[in-house]
Amino acid sequence: MLNTGVLEFRANHDRFAESLVFQPKLVDDLPDVPVMPETLLLMELGMHEFAVDLGAMSQLVLSDLGATLQILRLAARECGEARPERMEDCISMLGSQACLKAAARKSIGRGVPGRMVFEAWAHARDVAQVFRILAEDTRGNIHPEEAYLVGLCHVLGFLPEMLSWNPPAYCGKGWAGAGLKLAERWSLPFCVAEFFAEMQLPSGGARWGDLARKAHRIVKRSPLGCPLFDGGITSALR
Repeated sequence: MLNTGVLEFRANHDRFAESLVFQPKLVDDLPDVPVMPETLLLMELGMHEFAVDLGAMSQLVLSDLGATLQILRLAARECGEARPERMEDCISMLGSQACLKAAARKSIGRGVPGRMVFEAWAHARDVAQVFRILAEDTRGNIHPEEAYLVGLCHVLGFLPEMLSWNPPAYCGKGWAGAGLKLAERWSLPFCVAEFFAEMQLPSGGARWGDLARKAHRIVKRSPLGCPLFDGGITSALR
């Protein structure tokens, strides 16, 4: 039994959406993304309850970049372009057991550079939380839960190098280009693709670029070497 959650994503997109060509490729043969062991443990413990709290389960998944990506990828493979936008809808549609199985396919520590991934996941979560707080001050221009997801996924472009992937399609595209390709490949929510498309613009884009700059002035520097620190958006585009 699943209890309903309360997270929302806005249904409409702004004028930038009209110029962004977003064509998801649902044939996903890329490696699994690692998930933190404590996330898997808490997901499993939550399923032993009489009723799975969908809101709590969604928040748990969204605290872990790997779990978030694994479940969104599964939803895209199962539903194609009809995949739900909200995490709780994905979990409700797929079922909690299927989501746990998708998340557990590769946990941190199984043949991946554990420390680097831990640091990247922690940085992504910290930035996501700041993105959400800053979005609450935009008076509706950016939905806070969209902002959280974008902040969490802003390290997407690092994954091929961090996880030692070598797909030719992502070589030489830089952080933003690789992030956009992965967002399209995995049919991630539109806001994630929109963010990376903006980051490819010379100015870094106004809608997400301003939020990214503010967030990275607040979050402490990470050993990850995120390109949005110090040099700002411009250095990230090189």
